[in-house]
Amino acid sequence: MNKTQQILFDEPGPRARRRIRIATVLGAVLLAGGVVAAGYQFASHGELAAARWEPFTTWPIWRYLLNGLWATVRAAAATAVLSAALGLLLALGRLSTHRPLRWLAGAYVEIFRTVPTLLLIYVTLFALPQYGLNFPLFWKLVVPLVVSNSAAFAEIFRSGILALDRGQTEAGLAVGLRRGQVMALVVLPQALLQLAPSLVSQLVGLLKDTSLGFVVSYTELLYSGQVLSSYTHLLIQTFLVVALLYLVVNASLSKFARVLQARNGRFGARRGRRTADLPPPLLEGNTPR
Repeated sequence: MNKTQQILFDEPGPRARRRIRIATVLGAVLLAGGVVAAGYQFASHGELAAARWEPFTTWPIWRYLLNGLWATVRAAAATAVLSAALGLLLALGRLSTHRPLRWLAGAYVEIFRTVPTLLLIYVTLFALPQYGLNFPLFWKLVVPLVVSNSAAFAEIFRSGILALDRGQTEAGLAVGLRRGQVMALVVLPQALLQLAPSLVSQLVGLLKDTSLGFVVSYTELLYSGQVLSSYTHLLIQTFLVVALLYLVVNASLSKFARVLQARNGRFGARRGRRTADLPPPLLEGNTPR
């Protein structure tokens, strides 16, 4: 258990570990039972027959689904870039020494963290065109996702900045850097390094949010699956394949987050060992005379 986990959670004792193992085994058994029961039902209704899966061995079907997956990735990438940039500005605004800026940024974050993304999509789709703001189809999905996810990114950035030792800021100011330079050159690089796993995890949720594109008829992966199932009349097969594609992409992002977390842990351990090897005056932030 790393340092952050030790702060947030107590180390489980022998009884707690035994209960966790029992719950894990029971959960696995229930999941396996559910899969077997679902497979039996599918087989008894002929859904597992080879003829019903044969269309998914052809390239035109896969090309259509992969085009939907590419549309999902494009929307997610645009949302991620814009949300991260806006979220960083909001986080800096919430940490600003100017009260009006801090209040405005805080109000934005608190409001759009609670408003459902689907409601924002409806506003973009039906309300804004009445005031002359009629976005292209792609942006009718991306804009509300950016508004919603930027608030989440802002809180991630703010928590990462506040988690850093204040000595980093004080050291930067001591060598003559201005506060803006300290934030850009000292605080943010370290905060982003520590926040990388959390940011990647946020991308997983963001990617799933693009499935709301069916509301605006944006041909992302889920909407493509709906159109394909209505054309082939293979509802279960189509959505199982779509679920598999989502699983592969999200599992890859989750694996990437775990790799980043492991690397950050090793980097922190090496930095801690190097700090421990320093002489006492340097550990205290003093220069030897």
